[in-house]
Amino acid sequence: MTIAIEQLRQWIGRSEQRHARLDPVPAQALAATLDRDDVLQDGEVLPAPYHWLYFLPAVPQSQLGVDGHPARGGLLPPVPLPRRMWAGGRLSFLLPLRLGEQMSKRSEVIDVQHKSGKSGELVFVTVQHRIFNADGVLALEEEQDLVYRDAPTASITAAAPPVEHRPAIWQRELRPDPVLLFRYSALSFNSHRIHYDLPYATEVEGYPGLVVHGPLIATLLLDHLRRHSEPPLRSFEFKAVRPLIAGTTLRLCGQPGSGLASLWAEDADGHICMQASARFG
Repeated sequence: MTIAIEQLRQWIGRSEQRHARLDPVPAQALAATLDRDDVLQDGEVLPAPYHWLYFLPAVPQSQLGVDGHPARGGLLPPVPLPRRMWAGGRLSFLLPLRLGEQMSKRSEVIDVQHKSGKSGELVFVTVQHRIFNADGVLALEEEQDLVYRDAPTASITAAAPPVEHRPAIWQRELRPDPVLLFRYSALSFNSHRIHYDLPYATEVEGYPGLVVHGPLIATLLLDHLRRHSEPPLRSFEFKAVRPLIAGTTLRLCGQPGSGLASLWAEDADGHICMQASARFG
């Protein structure tokens, strides 16, 4: 397939703006989903990265693509590759986001790159999100890396990377099941079929089962961090390394340092699914 990268790069600079009140209900629902007993009400600080539940585009059903995502175009370039995922991101927390406040979010495409790899053609799209408080002051800045891929030619998890062994000071195991995936999809208004439609995930996209959301794993890593330490969070960076399949063991790992915590998620075989780091100060 020919990728008209120069045409796709014309989307760089395209932007949109959304407004939202940080209503406590979505935050309370996510806390319940994570088995937390947090008291989240107006005036309380919104935990990271709960802001992913807000400013959601209400795309009409008729405008969804075959994968359940909004059809290509609009803010994002119309990349002609069939598989799409959130590959990672970088977040800077500048001011607290407080529940009950009116906020605005400006999103802009800042880069589009084409690469060819062992798995075929790849297009990387980087989107910058900036959240402002009611006074117009920047409170949170984020970059999201989206990757578009060719259709699979073999089992996606067939070529496993080497098992890595790292010392974890904090460790917790859980088994994400379809109910957890359903609740997170509902809260984040994410209709990507790989998270709930088993025949689509296995027969069309080539996964061995339902796929755990990358943002959900990142959320679980930050929740894991909060269970051990809650100094002011300044930044968080994460990168998806390998798909995690629902019903299998997820091991959340952490290693604290001076002003920095290394975080990672492993599957049952010890393969790293996500790498992350958090800075404080």
